[in-house]
Amino acid sequence: MQQIFNFIFKNSYRLLFLLLLVVSLTLTIQSHSYHRSKVISSANFLSGGVYERINNINEYLSLKGQNDELAAENARLKALLYNAKDTTKIPIDSIKGVDKINLIASKVIHNSYNVYENYLTINSGSAAGVKADMGVVNSAGIVGIIDKTSTNYATVLSILNVKSQINAKIKKSNHFGSLIWDGKSTGFVQLIDVPRLASVRKGDTIVTGGQSVIFPPNIGIGTINNVYVDNKTNYYTLNIKLFNDMTNLGHVYVIKSKDREELINLEKKDHE
Repeated sequence: MQQIFNFIFKNSYRLLFLLLLVVSLTLTIQSHSYHRSKVISSANFLSGGVYERINNINEYLSLKGQNDELAAENARLKALLYNAKDTTKIPIDSIKGVDKINLIASKVIHNSYNVYENYLTINSGSAAGVKADMGVVNSAGIVGIIDKTSTNYATVLSILNVKSQINAKIKKSNHFGSLIWDGKSTGFVQLIDVPRLASVRKGDTIVTGGQSVIFPPNIGIGTINNVYVDNKTNYYTLNIKLFNDMTNLGHVYVIKSKDREELINLEKKDHE
């Protein structure tokens, strides 16, 4: 203990200098958006590399589970094809959405789900065409929205984030609401501001509304588990059981709409 005190006294000026340097850098980053964005980008790059190495080990240990997921997804896709009257006569360009949407394949290499503001890290970034505000999905449904990107990595605002707000609807009736998370359970989200005239019942499917460039319409989210009436607004609040297990995510897809830039520019003009 005496040696520690001696070291501190001997290097007190240097330690004070380092402390003041850290404080000044912190204040600079917090008060300047340019510096803050550069630090976040660099942090994404460094942490992304660490997360990817850890994920590679975990992925190797869970190959069987991932193979089962891929097999189940292939089975669902084949079922869709086999239910068509004649799959050889389906012109691919006529399928709705095929010529409008590209998917960027990626993997979740870090997943936080035990705090109120949860983020994911994926191993695709700006080099692959990933940009902020792009939707992220997997075979089961929606996952979140791209938040920040570096060259090879990106962070995703998870649907299990109290800041998340996504346009969604009741599939059978097309009544819309806002999808949020109350921070309580990793298996449930809430659809709020649903009008009382909407016909809702337990088990009804909730899908994306498609009223933005982030998600196309009718991507699966979950099913209604409970229905409540908000006494303040007199609207329904629906508790939604997610299709996705948000605590166990692997392969995901980033949605890249070909009309994205055109729609964003058009919406900007409408608000000018």
